[in-house]
Amino acid sequence: MYPYLRFGSLVLRERRLPPMGIYDTHKMQMTCLPVDIDGFLEMNNGRILTLMDLGRFALSIRIGLMDVLRQQRWGLVVAGSTVRYRARITTFQKFEMRTRFLGWDDKFFYLEQAMWRGETCCNHALLRTGVTAKGRLAPVADVAKALGVEGESPALPDWVQAWAEADKTRVWPPAF
Repeated sequence: MYPYLRFGSLVLRERRLPPMGIYDTHKMQMTCLPVDIDGFLEMNNGRILTLMDLGRFALSIRIGLMDVLRQQRWGLVVAGSTVRYRARITTFQKFEMRTRFLGWDDKFFYLEQAMWRGETCCNHALLRTGVTAKGRLAPVADVAKALGVEGESPALPDWVQAWAEADKTRVWPPAF
């Protein structure tokens, strides 16, 4: 089930906070709740992705993207992701979720997210996202301009570019 109470409190909180720059790292303190765990008494990997959705939403509010989406009647889509899981988060453990916008290529925007428990990085995700307009991807340059970002994207890290290139070779639709 989607964490609607967390979502609602996040919207109320983030709208009261000052704006952030598009390349700033958004940090959010969270606690692993009993509804987040699986049969192994740790945060479920699917729940991790759902909570990361909240982190992206929070960043979108703070950088002004949500206002632009509403004004333009645009939507958001996740077009791909890769996640590394390295350490458990168990019930009632506190952690910090960090979300950062990395840049864009000719079609997509790239963000990275991680959950940290103290000095330990528990998981890390790279996401390829898009903005949709009338059922199609909106040109990234139009979205950047609407956000007040001029010029080219910062160079994407090599590992991000390598993942994006490797993903282009993936067969779609799958053969089974």
